[in-house]
Formats: sequence, structure tokens, C-alpha cells
Amino acid sequence: MKRSVVIYAVVLLVFGLGIWLILQQGRGLEVQPASDSPAGQALLPALAGQAASEESLPRSLWSGVKENLRHPLSRLFIQLILIMLTARGVGSLFTKAGQPAVIGEMVAGILLGPSLLGWLWPGAFDAIFPAPTLGTLRILSQIGVCLFLFVVGMDLDVDHLRHRAQTAVVVSHVSIVFPCFLGVAVSLFLYSKLAAPGATFAAFALFMGIAMSITAFPVLARIIEERRLSKTALGSTAITCAAVDDVTAWSLLALVVAAVQAGGLASAVLSIVLVVAFVAVMLFGVKPRLARWIETAKVNGAGPGKGVMAAVLAFVLASAFVTEVAGIHALFGAFLAGVVMPRESEFCHYLRVRIENMSSVFLLPLFFAFTGLRTQVTLLNDAESWLICAGLICVATVGKLGGSMLAARCTGLGWNEAFALGALMNTRGLMELIALNIGYDLGILSPRIFTMMVLMALVTTFLTGPLLALGERWKVKPTLSAGVCSTT
Repeated sequence: MKRSVVIYAVVLLVFGLGIWLILQQGRGLEVQPASDSPAGQALLPALAGQAASEESLPRSLWSGVKENLRHPLSRLFIQLILIMLTARGVGSLFTKAGQPAVIGEMVAGILLGPSLLGWLWPGAFDAIFPAPTLGTLRILSQIGVCLFLFVVGMDLDVDHLRHRAQTAVVVSHVSIVFPCFLGVAVSLFLYSKLAAPGATFAAFALFMGIAMSITAFPVLARIIEERRLSKTALGSTAITCAAVDDVTAWSLLALVVAAVQAGGLASAVLSIVLVVAFVAVMLFGVKPRLARWIETAKVNGAGPGKGVMAAVLAFVLASAFVTEVAGIHALFGAFLAGVVMPRESEFCHYLRVRIENMSSVFLLPLFFAFTGLRTQVTLLNDAESWLICAGLICVATVGKLGGSMLAARCTGLGWNEAFALGALMNTRGLMELIALNIGYDLGILSPRIFTMMVLMALVTTFLTGPLLALGERWKVKPTLSAGVCSTT
């Protein structure tokens, strides 16, 4: 033991003394600038200025800590921790109240945004969520939703869809046309007060109609999963209706954006053609070969290795990239990648455990919280604004729920199932916010109508749970009545 201590001390002394001597010897050296390099010439003044500014900084004890807190990576860590804890806490409260956790995560974003935190403590809000840092949160949230929708696509029961294809097409298109008509009609009364300056009536009315008709595909998928409806005929039909609904709505939105930007309709038509071709390639070209490739990649019958996992993730991101570049949102590419995956149970379980947990716990709450950071409820500062907002919620619910329910009933569904399908299709959430942001950025929607429509999306999503529970009560009542009659 003593010998080891002596050797340790000698090593530290010898090498420590050597390092000190080298540092003393190098104090007199000077850097030879690369005068022939433009980059070197440009770098020298910047380095000199940086050194001067560093010398002028106060050498206090906490100055280094304060600078580290202002670093973008440190600020991102603070944002992620705060969003995850708040989303989990508020989501748990809503779950105990009988609401899906996704509603709580959306509300958590509003609580952390300018509507509450920015209003009560503006200094803290500006320090934690400065505008330049929101781009990173948005990208992370989009990746999380893409991974989540990939898992949703894997859970899609194709057998149910074959029997419900007629219902899916009819319900999805009626649930677009009817609320779109109501949105355009309401625009006659709202255009003069709430349209952005310089916006034409046609552009304002079309954007209002499309915003009324969009279904929040990822939010609906999350609600279906939490209520364990993904394996049922109702859940599969709702997912398919929402997918067809949003693809159609995004196609219409692309046409409207092309018309508003005066870039011609050719680019919008090209986007639709590219997406249709991509869907055909995925369903008829990739899907038959994908199962054979995955089976070949497995080693000795064991679970898929890291190479297969990396290839699947690259496939999901590539599918999302294609639909994003084509002009339809990346979420649909990720969902389609899940649809074409093989239905082998062991492989699906392997992917679900590793992808779903990460996206649901870490990345997906960012998607719901990000919207709240951009919503300002304080803009509705009078009774007229709140009355208009309530009217928009009623019109949106009647158009989406009523249109979907009647269309589903006409295709052969019972009243209870048709009502439940209409309640699910009435879910809007953040997919609508994407469309609203496009209208806002193009100078069509004013900040007040933008806030009203965001609240409409939140309320209609909040109503999904109570409406589904109401449909379940209606389903039980006839059974109880029949039992009472039989006993009497």
C-alpha cells in the first residue's frame, strides 16, 4: 500500500512539474497569422474583439454560471424539462377528470405561453422562451409526431378498412364540404371586422372554410389509442376518415395558397399528383417487398437487430420527407410508412416498445405545448370577441359532428356509432393550427380571429371525451329499458 502511494505521488509530481515547465516555456511564443488566408484575416479582428470583451467582463463568482445559463443548449434543457413536467402534471389532472391526457398537454402549452406565464411573469417567459429558440422546439415536436403516427399506422387494421371503405370516403368528404360551407357563410359576417388588412374576401372565406373542415389527425389518433379503440372497427374507420379528410383538406389548402400567392395552380396540382403517385408506389411497390426484406434481415429467428432498426427509422423519415417536399405534411408520409409495414406481431411489438415510448413521453408533448406558446388569449378583451368565439365553436361543431354523423348514418352505421364517429371527427387540435398559421403568415387572418380559431380547436377537442361518453350512455339506455320491460 505504501509503495503504491509513493509511486502515485512521484508520477503526479514529475508529470505535473513537466507540464508547468512547458507552460512557462510557451508563454513567450507568438501566433504566426496566416496572412495569405482570407479566413484567417477575417478571424483575427473577431478574436481580438472577443478577447477585449472577455477582459472587460467582471470577474465575479457567478458570471460564468450566468453565461452558461444563456447558452442555447442550457436554455433548451430548461425548456424541455419545464414542458415535460408541466405536460405530464396537467395531463394527469385531465386524465383523473376523465379527459384524454392530450387535452392536458395542449392546455399546458397555453399555461406556459404568453396567455398565462407571459402575462403573469413576462420576465421569466422572455428568459425561458425567447422567440429565436422556438424553432428548435418545433423541429423536435414534428419528429415526435412523425414517429408516433408511424406506430399508429402499424396498428391500423386493414381488414376493417376493406369493409368500411365506402363509409370512410363518404364521411370524410361530407365532413369537409358541410363545415367548409358553414365557414364560408360565416365569413360574410366576420370579414369586415376580423380579416387582416389587405386580405380579399375570397381568400379569407376559403381559409375559414378549410379551418372549419380539418380534423386533427395526430390528436384523434392519440385519443383513439388512449381509449383503446385502435383495434376496433370504430377506431379504424375514424383513423381512415381522418386520414382521407386531412389529405383532401391539405390538397384544397395547397390550391388556395397557390391562388393567394399568385403563383398559379400548376404547382398545387403537381403536389397532388406527386402525393398520389407516392401512395401508389408505397402500397403496390414497397409493401409487398418490405416484409420479405425484414424477414431476410433477421438473424437466426431472433428479434430485429440494430441494422434493421436503423433502416426502419430511415424509411420513416424518408417517407415523411417525400410528402413534406411534395407539399402535403410530413405526418402523412410517416403514417403511410406505418401502414405498409408488415403485421408480424413480434416485429410490431419490437418497434412499438422502442419508438412509441420515446415519442409519447419525450417528443410528442412538445408538439402540443408548442402551439400554446404561440397563442395569446389576452387579445379577446371584450364581450363581443368572446361571443364571436362561442359562435365559431358552435358552427364548427354543428358542421363537423353533424355532417359526419348524418353521412355515416346514410352509409349504414347505427345512430350510436355514427354519433361517436362524428364526435371523433370533430377533433381538430393542432393540424388546424398549421393551416391557421399559414393564413396568418400570408396576411389573411388577423391576430384576433387567429386566437378565436385556436380556442375553437381546443374546445372541440375537449368535447370529444364527453361526447363519446354521452354516446356510450345512449347505447346503454335501450338495454336497461329492455331489461326492465322484460321483468315486468
